Amino acid sequence: MTDDILIKVEQLTRYYGAQSGLQPAVDNISFEVRRGEVLGFLGPNGAGKSTTMRIITGNLAPSHGRITINGIDILDNPKKAKAGIGFLPELPPLYRELTVDEYLQFCARLNRIPRDKQANAIGSARERCGLSNVGKRLIANISKGYQQRVGIAQAIIHSPAVVVLDEPTVGLDPIQIREIRHLIRELSNEHSVILSTHILPEVQATCDRVQIINQGRLVLSDSIEGLIQHMQTSSLRLRTKNRANNDLLLAIEGVVAVDTIDEDYVQIKHKPEINPAAAIARMTVEQNWDLLEMTPERRSLEEIFVDITTAEQTTDEPVEPPGVAA
Repeated sequence: MTDDILIKVEQLTRYYGAQSGLQPAVDNISFEVRRGEVLGFLGPNGAGKSTTMRIITGNLAPSHGRITINGIDILDNPKKAKAGIGFLPELPPLYRELTVDEYLQFCARLNRIPRDKQANAIGSARERCGLSNVGKRLIANISKGYQQRVGIAQAIIHSPAVVVLDEPTVGLDPIQIREIRHLIRELSNEHSVILSTHILPEVQATCDRVQIINQGRLVLSDSIEGLIQHMQTSSLRLRTKNRANNDLLLAIEGVVAVDTIDEDYVQIKHKPEINPAAAIARMTVEQNWDLLEMTPERRSLEEIFVDITTAEQTTDEPVEPPGVAA
């Protein structure tokens, strides 16, 4: 249903450079984000992720294209469209000399929350982000993880339909990363979330859907389930107590190669459309090899990411001013 689409990006393009040599930092990308969805926006450094996030949030004008937030065109009615967005940039916009409560009060006023509703808005954002015990502390004196929580609190204080998080776990320790990931999942109960990152486990841990951007272009858009299918390979790892006969395995329908890994293990490569697992299991029984293990091998998300982004490399790389796109 169209009313479930909270962000719609159509043919978005942004050029940098002189008129004589314009280079696309974002090159004709289109996508949608639905209500309650966490979209992972994945790409290597310099791919155009942060540029895209800045355009979506109204902090940078596109060269071409259209963006609607909850049905409102961000160029035609920027003030109303931006009211439906919460944004955490890569460097959180914190005033370290303020306490957490003072800063959230400031953010409530910036977002034009009515005075009689500010206390409830601040209390809700503080509670949801786990900040109830640090409200009176200076932002400068709390940990990096808590500072990220404060950054997320300012992004959701006005209850926006859409929350955009740009590299929210950079520089955090493993415990803090786990806490922020849990918070992001909780945010999806009431908001749609775009998570921009170059950290691969982040996507698998928090997102419903993933898009990979490389050199300003979308090169993959799929669900996490679909991504897992990409990770499947056409090979099996076989372990037997008694050494298997490679020639017999190679004679099984669909098997194209058998490689000995060590005395107990062999790798069996097969045609994608034919799964020889059942035939291999029968053969291990018939030949008394004593089957100990047979598992399908999987490519890691990192391998998929490298394959996709490497295949998309061209000699004409987008040129962006330092600090603008990441």
